[in-house]
Amino acid sequence: MTFLSSRRVRRVALAASAVVISALALSACAGGTSSTPSASSSGEAASYGDLTVQLSWIKNEEFAGEFFADSNGYYTDAGFSSVDLVPGPTNGAAELLSGAADVALSDAVSIGSVVASEGAPLKIIGTTYQKNPFTVLSLASGGNITTPQDLIGKKIGVQDSNTSLFMALLAANDIDPSQLTIVPVQYDPAPLINGEVDGFIAYLTNEAITVAAQGIAVANLPFADNGLPFVAETFTTTDDMIASNRDMLKAFLVAEIRGWTDAVNDPEGGAELAVNTYGKDLDLNLENSIAGSVEASENLVVSADTEEHGLFWITDELQQATIDSLAGAGITLSADDLFDLSLLQEVYEENPDLIAYAG
Repeated sequence: MTFLSSRRVRRVALAASAVVISALALSACAGGTSSTPSASSSGEAASYGDLTVQLSWIKNEEFAGEFFADSNGYYTDAGFSSVDLVPGPTNGAAELLSGAADVALSDAVSIGSVVASEGAPLKIIGTTYQKNPFTVLSLASGGNITTPQDLIGKKIGVQDSNTSLFMALLAANDIDPSQLTIVPVQYDPAPLINGEVDGFIAYLTNEAITVAAQGIAVANLPFADNGLPFVAETFTTTDDMIASNRDMLKAFLVAEIRGWTDAVNDPEGGAELAVNTYGKDLDLNLENSIAGSVEASENLVVSADTEEHGLFWITDELQQATIDSLAGAGITLSADDLFDLSLLQEVYEENPDLIAYAG
């Protein structure tokens, strides 16, 4: 079996610093959507023109909400002539800073690292995933790693770009790296299946599903439940976009909330959009995509906090938990350095009906 749909475990972004340095030089002149929407004096809806959204990965079920927002006309309703969903893989920082993208789907570790190391003028304005999907994947008949202490004495396959993140997981659980063996791997979980490693850094919504789909019983050690509860699939933009295009960004968030409301209530439909339409050329597996979409919709996108505050909300407590997670990876920031939830707060104040996303 090939792992075309196998999910890469995203870079911590320290390796992207060189790209960001050059991108920062362009940020002062980066052009975004016009700050002044076109609207008639008769109360006609604003027109924001075209918008470019940089996705963090290929067009799979991870972006079901975006696919619903596009296919159901929510972007059009919000005032956009078109929304270009640009596939990754990328953490989106360079695209945002150069003006190639208006909004990027990323994660707090990637964005936090470039903000801390380069002073990048970026902010997270909401998050799709309340819990990040990183996990130490193992075979139930092999490593069977279900607690941090189970890591001790094991061989763990870690991608080079995720070494810092794995070290943060160890630090959060008071485990010295000398107590286990780190084996360099790529993103194909074959070394785990072949018994070359006892555990493998993966995504709950991807490799954990593709391996189990082969009839192999798996075990997971989710990062979010074991000391690293940082947010992922974050909506990120530049400080300048927030200052100059606030209404546009709010309109975008409204469309996204509507799209993800559909995705949460119809995860199978979101997977079908990925497999049959938006990612049609990727040869995605429908059964695996549905499983990934269900996992995300039920366990990552929603929480008690979203039930109270609405989708994408990041409570003060979750912001601080994310900041603490970044500190474990050597990234020192305050919540104000990384987050700006004021736009989302205004969206829900102006559209309180959007809070009730459950069907």
